[in-house]
Amino acid sequence: MSFQHTKLFGGAIVADLPTEFGDVSDIRQVPDTQEVYLDANGFTSIIFDILQRVEHAASDEAALKVHFQDIVDGSGDATKFYEVKQTTLGKMPSTPAHTLLAIQTPTPPTPAPGSLSTIAPPSRNPQPDFTAILLTLVRLVEQKTDIVIAINVPHAAGEYAIGSVDLENGKAGVMLETAAMVREKVLASLEVKDWGLFVN
Repeated sequence: MSFQHTKLFGGAIVADLPTEFGDVSDIRQVPDTQEVYLDANGFTSIIFDILQRVEHAASDEAALKVHFQDIVDGSGDATKFYEVKQTTLGKMPSTPAHTLLAIQTPTPPTPAPGSLSTIAPPSRNPQPDFTAILLTLVRLVEQKTDIVIAINVPHAAGEYAIGSVDLENGKAGVMLETAAMVREKVLASLEVKDWGLFVN
């Protein structure tokens, strides 16, 4: 996988992203506080979100989970956390940063009264069996800002080998291993170039 130095938010932030990921704003409107990149060869996405700092969490890890819940709120999916830890930004080593890995599993559909089947009709965007979310929180204390970076990795039937992902037994599977490599590359290269971006 190759990476390219990418300007985000008009160049105020930079990071290395996979060359095969395209800027979603080229095809649809994206909020000014977000940058969204989508894998041209799959369903994985990377979202950079500039948010108001979570002030009253007991810890940075707790703040990270607050942002996670805001992202998944209303989905109805079951959540399982596998990793919550402190990390380091290669270009901004003194800036607090934390990551988590979670799996979101959709709730099976409830059959309608009198229905004999719960099988949904086929769609162009198949319902994933589960979605892995690699979330990173970057805490800009003086700017009262949280940067949240989400790498979303839907695992739909036919897109991955069934049984290849078993996190309880240390098996991440190809798609999740690739996403983790992308996350490490982003963490090593992320840098704020223009702090004026955060002026209220």
